[in-house]
Amino acid sequence: MAVRRTLIAYLFLFPALLLLGVFTFYPVVFGTALSLFEYDVISPPRYVGVSQFRALWTDRYFWIALENSLKYLLVVPVLQFCSIVLALWVRRPLRGIGWFRAAYYVPVVTSIVVVGLLWRWLLDESGLVNYALLKLGVIHAPVHWLTNPAFALYAVMFVTLWKGLGYYMVIYLAGLEAIPATYEEAAAIDGAGPTTRLLRVTIPLLRPSILLAGTLSAISALRVFEEMYVMTGGGPVYSTYTMFYYMFDQAFGSLHLGYAAALGVVLAAVTVVLAVANFRLLRQGGLTYY
Repeated sequence: MAVRRTLIAYLFLFPALLLLGVFTFYPVVFGTALSLFEYDVISPPRYVGVSQFRALWTDRYFWIALENSLKYLLVVPVLQFCSIVLALWVRRPLRGIGWFRAAYYVPVVTSIVVVGLLWRWLLDESGLVNYALLKLGVIHAPVHWLTNPAFALYAVMFVTLWKGLGYYMVIYLAGLEAIPATYEEAAAIDGAGPTTRLLRVTIPLLRPSILLAGTLSAISALRVFEEMYVMTGGGPVYSTYTMFYYMFDQAFGSLHLGYAAALGVVLAAVTVVLAVANFRLLRQGGLTYY
């Protein structure tokens, strides 16, 4: 009977495992092996060992892309903070709050191409954002949000924040709903105010959700590509040239597939290191609100 139950369980898991094997594990193994070869699609692969990894250290575009990808991680704490605040807001028993939840989630299900084109128009020199800021007297001349190297990366980061806000709001909302009300009630009986209950009861109990959302958003920030491709094309002056964009450029622009695979291996290593650090920080109590 136990063998039969195990067999049935694996039969149910088989479709998911098959998809993971084809679309996740096989590309990882193939990409790692490809990083050891020089390959341009036209000529047969030529084994070069780790020479492509050594070439990365003298590649200025690699360092620009890596720096921009690490800068992009700045969006993670801001996104998580705003998502928690938003989840606390939409959790309130207000009339029509379901409509607000749906409205905040609309950007998540909207195509990134549509979002990128929309914000490229809004952030244009003669776009609605500059028009509103000029009318309010916040600025005295149009700001080149996407064509100025000083602003372009942060403008795209804002779009990522805006689009991902609803997704992480749902994660935190589920985490808040899973917290028993008795904890806050006990703290209120002990004389704790709303702010104290939030910082010393709610947020610490929300740590599993923070771990999940923080890890997911950090991985997404490191592999950001669509926003750059649609809004800036990696420019201006490589200011939005991220690791994922550099991989795409090398693979499909220059047909340096082996070099692009080496970039992918480095990016995967950086992602794993940051994910492990995130898990250690939150699981070992490195994040505390007391």
